[in-house]
Amino acid sequence: MPKSSSTPSKPDLRLVAAQSAIYDLMRAPETTSERVKRLQLEARALALEQVEALEKVLFQAAEMAKEIAEGGDAYPVGAREIASRLMVDLPQKAETMKTIVSRLP
Repeated sequence: MPKSSSTPSKPDLRLVAAQSAIYDLMRAPETTSERVKRLQLEARALALEQVEALEKVLFQAAEMAKEIAEGGDAYPVGAREIASRLMVDLPQKAETMKTIVSRLP
């Protein structure tokens, strides 16, 4: 059954990244090397976003591990011990990744 015409449909709004360029129809087409460079820059930007997302998740996991490690008898001893090691390891790993990424040109 079709929707009634009295219900306005929501507009299809999409966010565009700030780095996205509006294609100029008066401009000459990209050369292959220009396109490769542009795509490499986009790939690096996406990779950086993913590494930053992983850093954030590692810090969140470290916080959860701390809660488990300090949770007392409610958690099994083995789980508390692993969580205790993770709460120390994960922030260090995230900081190492942050340092590596900060060195990139």
